[in-house]
Amino acid sequence: MTTKSIDTTDLRSNLGNVIDSVTSGETLIVRKRGKDQVAIIDIDTYEDLLEAANPEYLKSIKTAREEYKKGDVFSLEDVFGDL
Repeated sequence: MTTKSIDTTDLRSNLGNVIDSVTSGETLIVRKRGKDQVAIIDIDTYEDLLEAANPEYLKSIKTAREEYKKGDVFSLEDVFGDL
């Protein structure tokens, strides 16, 4: 994932290209009057950030790590079942 900056004027003029760049995995920082204002990210990254900020999700990760016994090995089928 690469990160680039774009001024608000350029953003207005190139919105279609900006959307294409973001959907291709690029993150854009929008600058207004020379100061970073917002980030534009793709929807998958946004959803990942929302999930990571969820306290229940973080608690489940902590629990899983505590329950994990060093040396346990799981097969692909154990983890994903029959895909």
